[in-house]
Amino acid sequence: MELRIHARNVDVSPRLQEHVEKKVSKLDRYLPNIQEIRVDLAIERRKQGMDQCIAQLTLRNTRGVILRAEEKKQPDIYAALDVALDKMYRQIERYKGKRKRRGAGRFYETEQALESVESVPGTAVEEEEEKTAIVRRKTVTLIPMSEEEAIDQMELLGHNFFVFLNAETAKLGVLYRREDGNYGVLEPRIE
Repeated sequence: MELRIHARNVDVSPRLQEHVEKKVSKLDRYLPNIQEIRVDLAIERRKQGMDQCIAQLTLRNTRGVILRAEEKKQPDIYAALDVALDKMYRQIERYKGKRKRRGAGRFYETEQALESVESVPGTAVEEEEEKTAIVRRKTVTLIPMSEEEAIDQMELLGHNFFVFLNAETAKLGVLYRREDGNYGVLEPRIE
């Protein structure tokens, strides 16, 4: 398991690095085949009020699964990391539950690996079937447009995301509204 720590406006002291390594190293007990864990730590300076500490964990395993957890509302970087780890534990439990319910025969290797790991502490294993179904299917006509036009179209529709064909790159894009009020664009890449 490769651990990468990235910091912005944070001094990664030996104490902080040791804390991160100690906490994050426990994740492989609960999810098998973790290939990489990226820990992003940041402090955003505020003009009014206290500084905001941000901790984001991104986990990738060898099967290509990506799990992400983030905490933005803590005044202390250690507390932000601990809350983000708690969120990651919940993500792992949710992922393991979905594999057990939906996997059946398709994910046999995954089932064996999931059986060999511990369950996440502090979470009750939910055995009830979660019924999810596609309840609506919609066809979207893609018209080439700029990112600015896509923002305008998304605002007119009142949606939080918008699928469009980027006129500049001739690629499919998904525009979405971020928590900070700005926008992001997802551009698929096939590997």
